[in-house]
Amino acid sequence: MTIPPALQPPSRLLLGPGPSDAHQRVLRAMATPLLGHLDPAFLTIMAEVQEMLRAVFRTGNMLTLPISATGMAGMETCLVNLVEPGDKVVICNGGFFSNRMVDVAQRCGTHVTEIKRPWGGVFPLDEIAEVVRRVRPKMLGVVHAETSTGVLQPLDGLGELCRETGTLLVIDTVTSLACVPVELDAWGVDAAYSCSQKGLACPPGLSPMSFSQRALDTLHNRKAKVQSWYLDLSLITQYWGQDRSYHHTGPITSVYAIHEGLRIVLEEGLENRFARHRRNYKALRAGLEALGMRYVAPDAHQLPQLHAVYLPAGITEELPVRKRLLETFGIEIGGGLGELKGKIWRIGLMGCNSRADVVYSLLGALERVLSEAGLGIAPGAGTIAAQKAYSAAG
Repeated sequence: MTIPPALQPPSRLLLGPGPSDAHQRVLRAMATPLLGHLDPAFLTIMAEVQEMLRAVFRTGNMLTLPISATGMAGMETCLVNLVEPGDKVVICNGGFFSNRMVDVAQRCGTHVTEIKRPWGGVFPLDEIAEVVRRVRPKMLGVVHAETSTGVLQPLDGLGELCRETGTLLVIDTVTSLACVPVELDAWGVDAAYSCSQKGLACPPGLSPMSFSQRALDTLHNRKAKVQSWYLDLSLITQYWGQDRSYHHTGPITSVYAIHEGLRIVLEEGLENRFARHRRNYKALRAGLEALGMRYVAPDAHQLPQLHAVYLPAGITEELPVRKRLLETFGIEIGGGLGELKGKIWRIGLMGCNSRADVVYSLLGALERVLSEAGLGIAPGAGTIAAQKAYSAAG
């Protein structure tokens, strides 16, 4: 065979639903020489990652760690450890990833009751409460930030409801962690999972997760072994816990990356970080709306870090615009999934990519591409709208 040339990937600005660009400091940390995964120095790094994750999740949960796999493995880890065949589960299903949670729960042999809403809808507390009180499930699953629709689901009151009914509250924070508030202890969340490649501005490959004491008690009182050996937290915690005994070869470089990513988050400060994402969201939203786009999510429940917008009038095929942005400007945005495939664009403004220069770059490129597609776009319409939004915010 002919040996391919050394890697020279094209330069891209990753503004899709994930991955986002990794912070330069994170990339430098990944070039650090390897340690053994049981080296005492590496074990210290692991402990620091756990402590920083607790701060970002805003929890005191001892079982807080990154699973050595992507965000969907975090979902599967939570479910395979907490439910068993025959258990009752309730899942709020209003998007692609909540639908995936249903699939995983069913593969665990559970009886799933779905609370369904049209994609882009929000689940009212009283509707959830009625179903949970009637079914009395072992677990309630909720996607906090639905990446397929851009919806931020309120979680107020769910912790109290789940304690009233003896139910475990499990939430998906894949697109919310380090972009909007995530308050595991204050909300009474029993298990949560996320990813490394969005708000934390690290490469894909790790899934931060956290279990409450209630969740740990459930794990320890299982009737049968966890169906997945690799994702069995009773084994994984022997490596990440006090024993530090061998379970698998930890992804050393990925742990270096998330260690630096978490340091960056905490140096900025969570409140400052949330405010930054909100400020840039308002500017990008003003620009997108000036270009004729409207949002899938209701105004009060729109994710500031993930913009799911319908195609502007006059654009009947979404792929050519995305292809033109990528090939001409090196900017990646995402298309729709499931019911929204071909109908929307999904634009991520997460982590280190949530910046004013990124907002202006994207809007300028979109103005040109949409004008070339025949839309009557006034020159500078999007960028001027964004500038006004920034000025109004001070």
